[in-house]
Amino acid sequence: MSRSLGGRRPGDPLKAAEAAFRKATTKPIEGPPKARSIPGVKETASLRVDQDVVEFFQEDGPGWQDRINAALRKAAGK
Repeated sequence: MSRSLGGRRPGDPLKAAEAAFRKATTKPIEGPPKARSIPGVKETASLRVDQDVVEFFQEDGPGWQDRINAALRKAAGK
């Protein structure tokens, strides 16, 4: 009478060990490199900002968008 493993060990243990080793040592695929920001280049963005905030920055006249940008830079720690 031959002894059956009864399904306790599915597949070849050597192949299973090799597959586990490959999975643990394979470097994950990296996405494309992150684009570097170019100093002084502005990007158009659409933001929803409360009206009173926009009015605050517009009170001092032209350049209000630059003032908002400066405030955002400061808040971002840049």
